[in-house]
Amino acid sequence: MKKRLIVENYNGFIDKITDETIATNKISPELYWRYNVKRGLRNEDGTGVLVGLTEIGDVHGYIMDENEKVPVHGRLRYRGIDVEEIISGILEEDRFGFEEVCYLILFGKLPGKKELETFTELLGSQRRLPDGFLEDVILAFPSKDLMNMLARYVLAMYSFDDDPDNLDVKNNIVQSILLIAMFPSFVSYGYQAKEYNYNNKTLHIRNPLPELSSAENILRLIRSDGQYTREEAKILDLFLILHAEHGGGNNSAFATHVVSSSGTDIYSAIVAAIGSLKGPRHGGANIKVMGMMDEIKANVKNWDDENEVADYLKKILQKKAYDRTGLIYGIGHAVYTLSDPRAVILKEQAKYLAEKTGRTDEFKLYDMIERISPALFNEHKGLNKAISANVDFYSGFLLDMLGIPKDMYTPLFAVSRIVGWCGHRIEELINGGKIMRPAYKNVVTPKKYTKLSERD
Repeated sequence: MKKRLIVENYNGFIDKITDETIATNKISPELYWRYNVKRGLRNEDGTGVLVGLTEIGDVHGYIMDENEKVPVHGRLRYRGIDVEEIISGILEEDRFGFEEVCYLILFGKLPGKKELETFTELLGSQRRLPDGFLEDVILAFPSKDLMNMLARYVLAMYSFDDDPDNLDVKNNIVQSILLIAMFPSFVSYGYQAKEYNYNNKTLHIRNPLPELSSAENILRLIRSDGQYTREEAKILDLFLILHAEHGGGNNSAFATHVVSSSGTDIYSAIVAAIGSLKGPRHGGANIKVMGMMDEIKANVKNWDDENEVADYLKKILQKKAYDRTGLIYGIGHAVYTLSDPRAVILKEQAKYLAEKTGRTDEFKLYDMIERISPALFNEHKGLNKAISANVDFYSGFLLDMLGIPKDMYTPLFAVSRIVGWCGHRIEELINGGKIMRPAYKNVVTPKKYTKLSERD
């Protein structure tokens, strides 16, 4: 309230200093070219600047042939193992696989049967939050934004840790296991608190069950009746597997490396990653896709008319529709070119669920937009670039058909990606050694100090 009063009483002053701040901080684009600045840590050909090495996740979307970027179908590997093979094996054995993937990413190898049983039991035994955490942290301080709320929960865990600043690898493994185990409870209880305080919904609080998988516990904790089918939980389990890790160069994993390199505690590093993931150019993109699709469905009369759909997509590209950014959310990726393997897998699941829930018309609209958007983008930009749907294009639609509210989409991404963040945190502790400190060149012209009495 005080912040709003300040703005209301000094609005003219705020407007003036805002305009001056924008003018003062504007750097000529020519200077970036002159000094060969790798904006976004990208090279001229769109490839990433190499800043580190990792053995955790491998994102393969193109090959370089005589300094030319050649598009190929995307591959994603966890610790060298193709994620498609992982999912195929899990589906063939008709079981939940996220916990196995957690073990693989954290410890670098597939667990044996006994190791997996022990690790799964360990996660299950740690799902309940510390005494007083639910009442004193979650219910006492609800928030409209679940990602900001999640960050606060992680920071609060520092106070419940007897040795939070210990950088010993064993201590960080223990901390990682605790965070991975508790994240489903964090986001589920956070959602319940938000619905109760801001939407006047009934508060449903249940204890997580140690014998259930992460996916099962999430569905049990967020639904008013606590009911779910095994099939629903298995589809959510696949979502968690596909979002668990994506190499050291994605924005949130890189943030984890950067912050961890300073020697800070794990909670601070993970909160930095959460802040990164929240952004609409990263994990928040799945919500943007859903908002965009809602607008398209509301404004396109005939979803089967490719020309009518294309005309609206052109409006989006021209910054005349949706959020006026010119982005078709869910289309295109920094690394993948011909295809994103995660999107391919989620599309299969989305098609199956759409047929089962009577939403095939919507699926066909998604499929059409995926098919025609690359050509429209290239035509608008004057390019000839290989572009495909990314993981966010179908993930929101899939979660919606599971009855999961939009507020949960990005937090569920975090429930999964906490595994990758912890893996990169441990890798940085073992191999880092130096604080990450890239260079920024100052391009302002030197100025003389002017006495206050001589200023306008």
